[in-house]
Amino acid sequence: MLATAAGLAGTAALVAGGLHLARRRWEGEGARLRSRLRSTAARVPLAPIGAADFEQVPAPVAGFLRQVVPEGSALPASVRVRWQGEFNLGRPGALEWAPFTADQWFVPAAPGFVWDARIRMGRGVEVFVRDGLVEGVGSMRAKVAAAFTVASAEGTPEIARGALLRYLGEAAWFPAALLPRMGVSWEAIDGRRARAHAGAGGAAVALEFRFGGDGRLTSVFAPDRPCDDGRGRACPRPWQARLLAWGEVGGRTVPTDAVVEWWLDSGPWPYWRGRPVAIEVEPAGA
Repeated sequence: MLATAAGLAGTAALVAGGLHLARRRWEGEGARLRSRLRSTAARVPLAPIGAADFEQVPAPVAGFLRQVVPEGSALPASVRVRWQGEFNLGRPGALEWAPFTADQWFVPAAPGFVWDARIRMGRGVEVFVRDGLVEGVGSMRAKVAAAFTVASAEGTPEIARGALLRYLGEAAWFPAALLPRMGVSWEAIDGRRARAHAGAGGAAVALEFRFGGDGRLTSVFAPDRPCDDGRGRACPRPWQARLLAWGEVGGRTVPTDAVVEWWLDSGPWPYWRGRPVAIEVEPAGA
């Protein structure tokens, strides 16, 4: 009996040690990816944001940016957002929300991001998830306890396009990145809609921005974001992010509640909902 207990204790110690090493490797990989992201940032004009920046975009975009981007402020060199929210682990037609926390780093002049999240699955189990767009290459990793791979994909045109569309939509949390001198071009649609165009590496995308009567951004929409159907291939499907509320986070006016969803044949299927709990911006030239 004592030998059995000692054996179990030894096994538990080995498992704990292995998981600790796995987490350290995960963290090290993330740090290296973020370092690569920062090193690929292009040079942009460092002059403070001024009235001329707003004159180069369609009217609804200009009205929105004037509300949330102060004249005289600096362009963002990097942005860190801490998230809380829920991720839908269910299949279409079923909602199985699991809580997550995440840190996300953006470098607008790259453009790109690294998103590091932990999804709590119950019984103390966590899934570590990392998505990225670095050097124009999209990637996704998911590991149970940072040790056991459950999903991994990188380097395909579809992943790059999907990541770049996501980056454009998430620029709502650091909207100075949507200015033309940050590499975004704009196309007017009507009085409340405009289409943003951006590129990274070999990927080029367009994302529709929709604005409400108060001038605030209400949603972004793409008719053809690549969607993994669970059978090893990506097919284009309508995709949108809805910004449900606006408020102040860290002295900045940003969306404070959002939901992201695919439009399937059966209707909308939300898979992510979240909110920022902290936003840190490093100004260009700092």
